[in-house]
Amino acid sequence: MNSRMTPTTVPFGSTVLLVDDNAIQAATRQTILKRAGYSVQAALNPLKALEVLRKEDSANSIGVVITDHLMPGMNGAEFVRELRKIHPSLPVVVISGLEEAEDEYEGLNVLFLLKPLPPDQLLANLRTVLDIERQGAA
Repeated sequence: MNSRMTPTTVPFGSTVLLVDDNAIQAATRQTILKRAGYSVQAALNPLKALEVLRKEDSANSIGVVITDHLMPGMNGAEFVRELRKIHPSLPVVVISGLEEAEDEYEGLNVLFLLKPLPPDQLLANLRTVLDIERQGAA
């Protein structure tokens, strides 16, 4: 049996943009996603991620964003509000250890997941988000 998972095609692009100020967590998630067959671009802060999303060539290749909630300078909800000004319908997955933070994402059209998040749950939720997006684009 093949242990390598086949990802759902990322809509409107081929790259997952991973935003996390914790370099170890970012590297771990990046490895999980790459092993599952995804192309990943990491940004260690939300301002850098917004720069990437504003660049036309990068913005067109980003198919989904996975972001942490607690980050210095700009939390995940603030980041998503800024992202929505540029890309109103880009799929976003938020990962947080704070259950109460989910309220901050009201109306921002994100999938909110709680830590700890085992790799199989991350990948399953990512596939679900991408399947919903693909069905909506069809």
